[in-house]
Amino acid sequence: MLALIQRVTRASVTVDDETIGAIGGGLLALVAVEPGDAEPQFQRMAERLLGYRVFADAAGKMNRSLADTGGGLLLVSQFTLAADTRSGMRPSFTTAAPPEEAERGFNRLVEICRQKHAPGVETGRFGAHMVVSLVNDGPVTFLLRP
Repeated sequence: MLALIQRVTRASVTVDDETIGAIGGGLLALVAVEPGDAEPQFQRMAERLLGYRVFADAAGKMNRSLADTGGGLLLVSQFTLAADTRSGMRPSFTTAAPPEEAERGFNRLVEICRQKHAPGVETGRFGAHMVVSLVNDGPVTFLLRP
């Protein structure tokens, strides 16, 4: 499992000209499920998404987490994040979980995050063509693995 997280002042996901998920300040996470990901990876990724310290404290250091700030979390499935790009000029997607496995894993991650993050978790729509809009704050972007 991979998650590309971006600290944002706002972010949204639109499908067919309809906004289906939006947050103010918080984290946008583009998430890819890899073959074999299971409950331990989902639990650990949720822990990292909610606990990773990317927000400034009073001294201006990245010392506060999403759980500390109560910001929003927007989770968007993105299988292309798991692409193998090491050779050639075309990505291979053999390193991404098959769609049915990926959807189950993504939905489980969403469920865990919603249980643990009362301020709210928004999502895109799995398998849809989505338009993701964001204002990256910093910019601050990290690639997380469980």
